[in-house]
Amino acid sequence: AVPCPRRGRAAGMDLAYVCEWEKKPKSNHCPSIPLVCAWSCRNLIAFTTDLRNEEEKDLTHMVHIIDTEHPWDVYSVNSGHTEVITCLEWDQSGSRLLSADADGHIKCWSMTDHLANSWESTVGSVVEGDPVVALSWLHNGVKLALHVEKSGASNFGEKFSRVKFSPSLTLFGGKPMEGWIAVTISGLVTVSLLKPNGQVLTATESLCRLRCRVALADVAFTGGGNIVVATSDGSSTSPVQFYKVCVSVVNEKCKIDTEILPSLFMRCTTDPARKDKYPAITHLKFLARDMSEQVLLCASNQNNSIVECWSLRKEGLPVNNIFQQISPVVGDKQPMILKWRILSATNDLDRVSAVALPKLPISLTNTDLKVANDTKFFPGLGLALAFHDGSVHIVHRLSLQMMAVFYGSSSQRPVDEPALKRARTAGPLVHFKAMQLSWTSLALAGVDSHGKLSMLRISPSMGHVLDMNMSLRHLLFLLEYCMVTGYDWWDILLHVQPSMVQNLVEKLHEEYMRQNAALQQVLSTRIVAMKASLCKLSSSTIARVCDYHAKLFLIAISCTLKSLLRPHFLNTPDKSPGDRLTEICSKITDVDIDKVMINLKTEEFVLEMTTLQSLQQLIQWVGDFVLYLLASLPNQGSPVRPGHSFLRDGASLGMFRELMVVIRIWGLLKPSCLPVYTATSDTQDSMSLLFRLLTKLWLCCREENHITEPDDALIDECCLLPSQLLIPNIDWLPINDGIISKLQNKQLVRLQFGKAPGLVGHTVSSQFDAFVRTPGQPKIDHLRRLHLGAYPTEECKSCTRCGCVTMLKSPNKVTAVKQWEQRWIKNCLCGGLWRKMPLSYS
Repeated sequence: AVPCPRRGRAAGMDLAYVCEWEKKPKSNHCPSIPLVCAWSCRNLIAFTTDLRNEEEKDLTHMVHIIDTEHPWDVYSVNSGHTEVITCLEWDQSGSRLLSADADGHIKCWSMTDHLANSWESTVGSVVEGDPVVALSWLHNGVKLALHVEKSGASNFGEKFSRVKFSPSLTLFGGKPMEGWIAVTISGLVTVSLLKPNGQVLTATESLCRLRCRVALADVAFTGGGNIVVATSDGSSTSPVQFYKVCVSVVNEKCKIDTEILPSLFMRCTTDPARKDKYPAITHLKFLARDMSEQVLLCASNQNNSIVECWSLRKEGLPVNNIFQQISPVVGDKQPMILKWRILSATNDLDRVSAVALPKLPISLTNTDLKVANDTKFFPGLGLALAFHDGSVHIVHRLSLQMMAVFYGSSSQRPVDEPALKRARTAGPLVHFKAMQLSWTSLALAGVDSHGKLSMLRISPSMGHVLDMNMSLRHLLFLLEYCMVTGYDWWDILLHVQPSMVQNLVEKLHEEYMRQNAALQQVLSTRIVAMKASLCKLSSSTIARVCDYHAKLFLIAISCTLKSLLRPHFLNTPDKSPGDRLTEICSKITDVDIDKVMINLKTEEFVLEMTTLQSLQQLIQWVGDFVLYLLASLPNQGSPVRPGHSFLRDGASLGMFRELMVVIRIWGLLKPSCLPVYTATSDTQDSMSLLFRLLTKLWLCCREENHITEPDDALIDECCLLPSQLLIPNIDWLPINDGIISKLQNKQLVRLQFGKAPGLVGHTVSSQFDAFVRTPGQPKIDHLRRLHLGAYPTEECKSCTRCGCVTMLKSPNKVTAVKQWEQRWIKNCLCGGLWRKMPLSYS
């Protein structure tokens, strides 16, 4: 048994922000009973409240969805559920949400137009009048294992390995079939399958022949594609039952087969000292959705709880000596049975009000209770327990040993004061009724008994003293995990201090450069977006944020424009025209753009005139940015100037050089698509001039390990550019209005749903005026490069991470532009989600 921790121990958790509802006289958000919440891998949090209208004296069951970076911008929707919502569950991609109620209705919610603050329910299923007690999406067969002990390895393949895991159900060709499984209070299991044509196949079956009441249930998955359901009738004197569920499709109909697995009784019911002390099982959870062999149980009375962790093991069945003599058991022929064994249990605790399990897929065996010293405080190893006194404990997921603790305002009481006395003297205590850990376990969201949302930081060191290198290593390891999986990394940024930014960016780049070329190409945009979000947290690196976003834009434009090129003869090339363009431009270092052009097959660059004209805004950005960079070369000693990092980035300068060649060829076909420059001389060939200077600068840094300084002649020529061409103003992305940069001083931020905070993040000095937008200044569509005016009349959407703004509806119907827009229709170029903006945003 694990001793009950005493108060005053090292914390390891602190409040980042709280967000609560505005008090209204006629209608109030009140916590629903039961209250549920869910946290997606995109860092969206869904939770429920009931909207109480005192005039009509009825309750509206609401679902609220927030982005953790803009918690005040809540999307609240009337769920349409007639009874209280009992379950919320995100899918593996974090883009769809299931809700189930106490009347057996299940709804599937998805984004409208890929907007994080606009949702609609399109499909669902129902088991009429039968409350749903457990809900889960079917497993898609994707499982990644984290090897914490190898966090120092250089290869991502050693740190994160793909685990062989079968989907719950597959379509023709092995593609996972989407759908969900639910367990009802009467002991029914229902499965709904989403066919590619939009049709829903639903089947319902009893978990066993003798149906009984199910008060608690949970769902997990096995590597072989089966489903395991755990159930309890709520009494600790009754066994916790387990069932194997197999789903199949036969003759276009869903079929469910069930099988009884070994059951268990909680240890506290067999302990003479506690036999009748904990009459009710209040929480039943598998340790992970894909870990059906380990289960967490909590039994409670009115004031206290006890928590037990159990593991399913395969054990040899002892054979009597008589039968041994008749038929000796040799080697692996010994009969085996499955048996539940208790791993650990706590002593008496305060009453548990909520449990949150980690989502990091760290593979732990029963022998992992004693882990290495450098990983024993790793946040993903802990689960969270919330108590009725307002405190939250993080305990090891297997040993249940204390790792970190948070004391709420109502839990600051003398350690020796009896629990019964506290219960009599104190009023209703504020405590979490539902809570969820983030996908890296570095943050915890809880909704309390007043309907208030609290965001807690969980220290990477769990409150213990670790050296700075170890803390950075934990953060770096989790950043790499998010880079590989594509999960949002907002919760990691909660722990990044300005002094860490430079170190983390450099280490992240070093680890990225150690990977093979194919993996680097896959992760190329994700690491740039990650660097941008890190640099935003320090005033000394904030100018580089603009560079990283510009680089994402450059990569996207380069890929789009080169993808428009088509080989003249379909059966000739072993390389695409875009690949040949890159190869030729890297080999031919001539500063004359026309001499580079003659080495290309210009027939591969022929496009329709309407297509070329529709690309003019993107072409103009390329031309303007090249001019801006070259004009800023004489001021290269100022690292706070946006664009500074491009002057030493050979790969990016090479991309600009390739695009200048393509634009030159297209200009011969349709001169009106060329970038427009304001020159002092009518006879000046601006494209040739800029290409010549760009090539000279590119030659200085084309090899990353042998970067040379630009010679004086090049700098002198760049100094003359402002007298030859009008230098354009680059419309940098505005500094984001999110919450993350306002949380670095570790002070609690109080927010209100529906009301943006009037807080100021970094103190912006005059050196950043180039990329700070003032209210009333003309706006621009950052991705289409169209001017929208000071107060746009078109509906717009903005990125939840970088603040990029673009119009919601496309004004253009040309195929090439649609191809460009498809690159960011679901997500921003930085990977952030879109949210709809009000008209005339300022």
